[in-house]
Amino acid sequence: MKTEITMPVLSGTMQTGRLTRWNKAVGETVKKGEAVAEVETDKAILDVEAFADGYLAGPLVAVDTDIPVRQAIGYIVDTQEATQASNGTIHAVQIPASAKAPEDADLRLGPPYTIERPSMLRAAVARNMSATLDTPTFLISSRFVMAPLHTAARQVGLSLTLALTRACALTVAEDPWFNHVWTRQGLAKRSRVDVGVAVDSGGGLITPVLRDAAVRPLKELAEDWRIMLGKIKRGRIYPEDYQGASFYLSNLGVFPEVERFNAIVPVGASAILAVAAAGSDGRTDFTLSCDHRVIFGADAARFLQRLGKRLEDLCWLAADERRL
Repeated sequence: MKTEITMPVLSGTMQTGRLTRWNKAVGETVKKGEAVAEVETDKAILDVEAFADGYLAGPLVAVDTDIPVRQAIGYIVDTQEATQASNGTIHAVQIPASAKAPEDADLRLGPPYTIERPSMLRAAVARNMSATLDTPTFLISSRFVMAPLHTAARQVGLSLTLALTRACALTVAEDPWFNHVWTRQGLAKRSRVDVGVAVDSGGGLITPVLRDAAVRPLKELAEDWRIMLGKIKRGRIYPEDYQGASFYLSNLGVFPEVERFNAIVPVGASAILAVAAAGSDGRTDFTLSCDHRVIFGADAARFLQRLGKRLEDLCWLAADERRL
């Protein structure tokens, strides 16, 4: 009996995976549930598990090859003798046309260049950003003093990012329009606030999601955030960790040179808040990007107004502190 080892489907947007390593050689024993290979997806490096006991057999896909999902990358056979008749390596696999970028004729007018294959993460970010082109957006900005929040968060042992995430989640909960998203069928109305927070992983942008961020105790959210950052550091973050946010936060306040910026509204949400560094006057620029199909200018103005008051009156953080 010959069982296929296939490229797993690990997210709704995943088209291909990149084989990065074989943990076994042809002829070696394989146990059901054992990690026989590693693949790079659009967010992380994950294990490919065997679904049967047996022996690893070829032909095997070569390392550093992009493979369409559900396509065979290797095989498991019943006997070691059967592996001798099924050796070889698959070097070239056809990638779906939708996964390829069109040739850019403008490159022929400029300086010499070489084409470098991007990482799966950067390719996924490029696809996701391209998918936002049809979203009609507008920007609105305010400037707030962040020092009180920073001080209060530090006093209770919270990161500024987590405290700011909580402030945003509470503000979203007060205005459900910011938790809706436009779909072909109509408005999708979410029952909880899940906040995606932009993180620079070193290899690209990842947006881990803090679930039910307006209601759950900060102690729980802090532990989730600690675990999430550890996963990102190890390159072991999973689709359920970064998919499905209803609101997004991007904080570049650690870069003092960034006085102001705007972010692109991700697919699946109606707003993202971009937070810059504090200026010489102690105020920080907050720029809200909104999907105009769902949110109007006055809605966005009221959102920033409520958020600004929340950053001044920190009674909500004091209430959470009593539960830490």
